[in-house]
Amino acid sequence: MKVSVVIPCYNEEEVLPLSHKRFSQVMSSTPYDYELIFVNDGSKDRTEELLLGFAQNDPHTKVLSFSRNFGHQNAVSAGLHNCTGDVTVIIDVDLQDPPEVIPQMIETYLREGSNVVYAVRNKRKGETFMKKFTAKLYYRMLNSLSDYTFPVDTGDFRLIDRKVLEAFKQFPEKHKYLRGLFSWMGFKQTPFYYDRNERAAGKTKYSVRKMFSLASAGIFGFSKKPLKLAISLGTLSIFIALAFAIWVFVMYLSGKESIVPGWSSTIITIVFLGGVQLFTIGILGEYIGNIFDETKNRPEYIIDKKINFDNPHQS
Repeated sequence: MKVSVVIPCYNEEEVLPLSHKRFSQVMSSTPYDYELIFVNDGSKDRTEELLLGFAQNDPHTKVLSFSRNFGHQNAVSAGLHNCTGDVTVIIDVDLQDPPEVIPQMIETYLREGSNVVYAVRNKRKGETFMKKFTAKLYYRMLNSLSDYTFPVDTGDFRLIDRKVLEAFKQFPEKHKYLRGLFSWMGFKQTPFYYDRNERAAGKTKYSVRKMFSLASAGIFGFSKKPLKLAISLGTLSIFIALAFAIWVFVMYLSGKESIVPGWSSTIITIVFLGGVQLFTIGILGEYIGNIFDETKNRPEYIIDKKINFDNPHQS
């Protein structure tokens, strides 16, 4: 059996030497053939230089280097499109997800006869309370909005077999939310519980903006309920405006029209209705923007270099 390990990288020169050493030690200790596919997502530091050096000295190390930064999910997709293993493990380079548990995940896969083994975090060391809280809140909100149920407290760290990989290659969409897609596919999926470590070196490359973008991809890619929410808010605003109009009319008939502030009530009504309208337009804009990106049919990524692949000109 051959194991592919897909490892996206973006400006990770500080952690790469240790990461490559640990990944190589772990996989060489197993009885399986393996390949380490490092995907350089348009890094601006020495990441590509280091990866090319690793690949030159280690035939098990393969490198895909993008022409620019295309994003974490696209980097993982590129690795999945180019791997050749019977099973594939997706894991980040920062060592928060310890590579030492990969053999245990393979054992779980073989023992359970699963198609997917997804890693569930028991503990998240080195992360702030706010990040842990927002992550828990997000996964539960996604499940409440979606028509499908996704496992909570999981990331992209998982093992998938060749059957799932071939099914994944059929997805032409551009805004992929990978952990959602793998759950949506079905097949037999087994959880694997582990403790997540602190980042070994460097700083996280997932800014608030990128995390929000990933969260949006999950919500708008797997749920139409925000559209229904827009309808509900519009209906609610109509009833509130109608109730306010009735209240003003009753006050006028009772001779207490002076208690109506006049301009202030008008402004409050306008602001409320305007906020609802802008909110619903924003929701529509997210869906329309996704449709726009899909209709352009541009590639998810552009590969500049392919190192140690049998056919370096094929992507």
